[in-house]
Amino acid sequence: MSPDPRDDPRPEPSDAGPHIRPGGPPDGPGPVTLDRREGPHGEVVLRRHGALLQIIANGCFLMDTSDGRSERLLVGAALAALDDRPAPSLLIGGLGVGFSLAEAAADPRWGRIAVVERETAIIDWHRAGALAEFTADALADPRTEVLHTDLLTHLRTTDVRYDAICLDVDNGPDWTVTDDNDHLYSSTGLDLCRAHLAPGGVLVVWSAHPSDTFVKNLGDAGFRNVRTREVPVARGTPDVLFLASHHLATRSA
Repeated sequence: MSPDPRDDPRPEPSDAGPHIRPGGPPDGPGPVTLDRREGPHGEVVLRRHGALLQIIANGCFLMDTSDGRSERLLVGAALAALDDRPAPSLLIGGLGVGFSLAEAAADPRWGRIAVVERETAIIDWHRAGALAEFTADALADPRTEVLHTDLLTHLRTTDVRYDAICLDVDNGPDWTVTDDNDHLYSSTGLDLCRAHLAPGGVLVVWSAHPSDTFVKNLGDAGFRNVRTREVPVARGTPDVLFLASHHLATRSA
């Protein structure tokens, strides 16, 4: 798991280790860069370290393909929190290495599955690169739609309401590698998420750390029945899922 952000030296990609979502030490020789892109939000790198694929953003290790338990549970927890409505729609914020998308597409109970990803490189790596082995079937599923845009932009410009919104963007609400991701977890971002949930819908947010402040912010944004679920990892602090319901919200949607 990631260290305290106040102490983090923000290493260069060649030195960064799997400290955000590790499932154990990688095997084989040191990391090999497969692709490196410079985009509007900074540098994004895909590299292979033994059997693992890793994504680095702006010199900071984000995720790898070693485990994925919490990313899969992100989707499973959302479905479990919903009522028995048929074919609920799902919005996933962040494609990452594809664990959440693959989990959703493997479950026939989901209806429409929309995935928002703003990084061209990450979409390319899934469509025709090394990450395709994890998501080829999910991307071929007729329920799946990849939206190449920023999540806040999508929420500001769409009139679609989703039964579930699952956010796995950056490292969670308390430490973001890209500064403008802070806005997603702000009151403005949370208001937009709530406004685009159908009645009875649920918001689930992945985080590398617990956060009492974020729990309070969810309540302040009009969500109710806010709760957290810890997901043990191989080493370090457990991942955390924040769940919040729309149907008892006090603000008008």
